[in-house]
Amino acid sequence: MLQRSVAIISIIASIFMMIYANDSVASNGIDSVRVWPAPENTRVVFDLKTTPDYSYFSLKNPQRLVIDFNHTQNFAALKNVLNNDKRIKKIRTSTPKNKHGTRLVLELNDAFKLEVFALPPAGQYGDRLVVDLFDQNRVVQQAAPINQGKRDIVVAIVAGHGGEDPGSIGARGSYEKHVTLKIAKKLAKLIDAQKGLSAVMIRTGDYYVNHNRKTVIARKNKADLLVSIHADAFTSSQPHGASVLVQSSRRANSEFTRWIANRQKESELLGGAGDTIKKTKDHNLALTLADMKKEYTMASSYTFAEYVLHELGKVTKLHKKKPEGLSLAVLKSSDIPSVLIETGFISNPAEEKRLNSSHHQQKLARAIFRSVDNYFAANAPDGTYYASVGYRKHKISRGESLSVVAHKYNVSVKQLKSVNKLTSNIVRIGQTLKIPRAD
Repeated sequence: MLQRSVAIISIIASIFMMIYANDSVASNGIDSVRVWPAPENTRVVFDLKTTPDYSYFSLKNPQRLVIDFNHTQNFAALKNVLNNDKRIKKIRTSTPKNKHGTRLVLELNDAFKLEVFALPPAGQYGDRLVVDLFDQNRVVQQAAPINQGKRDIVVAIVAGHGGEDPGSIGARGSYEKHVTLKIAKKLAKLIDAQKGLSAVMIRTGDYYVNHNRKTVIARKNKADLLVSIHADAFTSSQPHGASVLVQSSRRANSEFTRWIANRQKESELLGGAGDTIKKTKDHNLALTLADMKKEYTMASSYTFAEYVLHELGKVTKLHKKKPEGLSLAVLKSSDIPSVLIETGFISNPAEEKRLNSSHHQQKLARAIFRSVDNYFAANAPDGTYYASVGYRKHKISRGESLSVVAHKYNVSVKQLKSVNKLTSNIVRIGQTLKIPRAD
């Protein structure tokens, strides 16, 4: 009897060991696959239960990427995840290199530059394996052609987050990435409609662009300004209002030190003096010229940020009434004045509702557009249409009318109304008008 009991216990123990062994060899699982096409690349994200243990290799004729997930089962539906992606023909399973793993094959349309890396849990996402397929010859959007011999002022617009990075999520389930893209598109449309201005959208759809690439695209398009649009969030639902951020002096100085150390390679980041900075053997001269460029960029960023706050204050409440300096990767460029605009708190229920309103988005876009227009009217780069127009500013004093101001500057009332977008001849004391150059 005792021997029989021992035998039964031994069998049960063996069964548990087998179950445990099976669990241990297939301890991970692929829950889902997400594909994010973009103009220059496609990102594939594998959502896993725990940290991925993987290896990969490429095959030619035809082009394939093979990924082996060790100790992993596939629970993801692979059919219909591509949605006609132009880089990937198919994602399928294949015979794994061991029976406790999963092998996935990406059948590709061409040879692409690959980046494969794991990401730890963050926000709403758990462990992930990311595959980026980059076009060999990336095409960078080009700014609009010059305007009658005078170039346009180019504004690079960054819609914050995108793709698998949703940004902050509101109580109603609103994604920051969707709000920022809608505002950015409205802003770009206003800028492109203005003679002498041209917009470059860093992203035009629901995909992610890394911070370094954002400044590369802006620079390739010879951007005069970079505007990054976001929606703020906090652990409490109470904070509300818009704010504008600029690069902190500490971060700017850190980036500046790196650029100077690599000035042979990175002189193009330092503007018109870049060639001198690259070729001179006088390190002190290079340092002085580069430092002047950096200080000009930082000062210009802060000045533009003040313009933005002034206009945003007319259409929404302000969270911060002065520009705030923070260490932000998207604002690191030493040659392009850059600001990050928090259009409101998506974590505030009332503000989340407004941020999802097309009407409010248009008001925000128009306020930012007015900031751009007014800033460059007073600070037009040489060789631009705005510089050729030669806007000046005039503050209305007691007793002055539109016709009096027009006569003073030898321009017509019609010109004044057009430049300042006035719908009537009424002006108020203290109002500032842009004065076009007389014909």
